Amino acid sequence: MTGQGSSGTVLITGIAGFAGSHLAEELLNTGYRLVGAIHPKEPVANIAHIKSQLELVRLDITNSARVEAVVRKVKPRYICHLAALASVWRSFEDTQKVFRVNFDGTVNLLEAAYGLGRLDKFLYVSSAECYGMFSPKNKTLTEDQPLNPISPYALSKAVAEQACCYYHNRNGLPVTISRSFPHTGPRQSTDFVVPSFARQIAELENSRRKPVIRVGNLSTRRDFSDVRDIVRGYRLLLERGKPGRVYQLCSGRTVAIQTILDNLIKMSSRKLTVEVDRSRLRKADIPVQRGSNRRAVQELGYASRYSLKETLRDTLDYFRDQVHFHAGRTISGVK
Repeated sequence: MTGQGSSGTVLITGIAGFAGSHLAEELLNTGYRLVGAIHPKEPVANIAHIKSQLELVRLDITNSARVEAVVRKVKPRYICHLAALASVWRSFEDTQKVFRVNFDGTVNLLEAAYGLGRLDKFLYVSSAECYGMFSPKNKTLTEDQPLNPISPYALSKAVAEQACCYYHNRNGLPVTISRSFPHTGPRQSTDFVVPSFARQIAELENSRRKPVIRVGNLSTRRDFSDVRDIVRGYRLLLERGKPGRVYQLCSGRTVAIQTILDNLIKMSSRKLTVEVDRSRLRKADIPVQRGSNRRAVQELGYASRYSLKETLRDTLDYFRDQVHFHAGRTISGVK
């Protein structure tokens, strides 16, 4: 099915977000026609470079009538549902809002998709956060691992997965679930660890401030992938994923947050020191999280193409460009 995008339209929710913007590039490069749904108040900086190739529609996914109207008008053959409130630690601040967006919004899309009568694939992007705490702590997780969410964000994604399974089993909707492990790269929010480090380094390189990076827990180990690998996995799931099936997208390897920080510091032009900021420490932090990508490799042909150093270098360079651009605007008096 690769390259058959001209035969149908893909509706992407969250297209202006971090992963959504990279998915849009991946699908455009392989010939798909795209309609992107963006929140009424959402900026479009992440897709400014490809905006002319997209059809965009403003959509609040918590508005069921509006979701139904948009889906009925677009008549997509494929739906990629990425829109969500994705910060784990921010999810504790407004649990009800997280559920409205992540669960209610997903049900609204499932219901609208079911009303279409014809859909080739509904891809729901979930998260490895759904696994929560488990034992032994260093085990390699598979798709059969029981879910044990320990944050409002993880709980909202886990129950949305159940809604997807219901619509598949009860209504025959062709839903495939990606349970994605941590991924990073250019354009990611600084709410997440790698861009937080990269942004701080870029700012320190561009200022005379005391060269101190503020960090949280550096001992945890995570299965990190490059976002560009992950969104290729999303395309493969559209084309080859089996309805009713869950696929883990991950590298199958772990890296300590300390190692990520050390690598970024080595890439810096300044000599930097590190200080622990207690406000960045989580009350409950999963010590190790590693997944098996065996099912995705065997059934989809999934593979990681970017090395960790490439990912970190590209992310740091992205924030260097951002800091340089904003510094230039301030100097010229435009800001």
